[in-house]
Amino acid sequence: MSYIAITIPAPQELRDVLVAQLSDMGYEGFEERPDELVAFIPEADFEENNLAGLAGSHGLEYTKETIEQTNWNAVWESSFEPVTIGDFCGIRAGFHAPMGDVVKHEIIITPKMSFGTGHHATTWSMVWLMKELDFKGKKVFDFGSGTGILAILADRLGAAETRGIDIDAWAVENAEENAGANGAKNVHFAQSDTLEGEEIGAYDILLANINRNILLANMGSMKRMLKNDGILILSGILQEDEPAIVKAALAEGLRPAERAERMHWLALSFYAG
Repeated sequence: MSYIAITIPAPQELRDVLVAQLSDMGYEGFEERPDELVAFIPEADFEENNLAGLAGSHGLEYTKETIEQTNWNAVWESSFEPVTIGDFCGIRAGFHAPMGDVVKHEIIITPKMSFGTGHHATTWSMVWLMKELDFKGKKVFDFGSGTGILAILADRLGAAETRGIDIDAWAVENAEENAGANGAKNVHFAQSDTLEGEEIGAYDILLANINRNILLANMGSMKRMLKNDGILILSGILQEDEPAIVKAALAEGLRPAERAERMHWLALSFYAG
């Protein structure tokens, strides 16, 4: 499968908005460079008119190129640097040197076309909230698993079983490869774009780092999948989206818990029951 890479010169303060809007248009991966944002979308899903309209609304220009699947490694290896989230978690590629005692947990990720390396504020914030939870012996669900990083971390923290789903088959394949590289044996991934048919009241912790619209559309389903004392952690939320997300969560009987903020993005956790 080939991807289209869109490069948009944009100021830092506008990039979070662009990432949210491009995510809603089907873009699956993002790379932030000093003076520009690069976004990736499957070639079959690319709509030039939609992109042109979005760029024009912000007074921006863009360039595009086609990237064959076989060339992806060269793209991400050229810019992927290790990430540390406090002293709790470090994320690196296989070609980076081990981090040693700098962090408590080290995860190896080969992102390929999937979202989730810890670089983006949403993934960083999800991990930040996860560090406060007890995963030992818990059953975990990862909605929109991307590279599998959150599911792998849940396994590393002692989860008894973690199930992850993603709409993209390539992401599922990538997540399975990453799970194997990290020795995560109690993690299972599947391709799906819906929560219909998932177990009701089965999960202790549900992780969802997607986007505002999908979170709102699935709030009820996510609540029903949790046990009475379960915990829901959400991200892909801009600051201005917080009232709508909290309102939808309260309407389903969820109770606000913790909040993490990074670069205009939020991660929010809620208690079920």
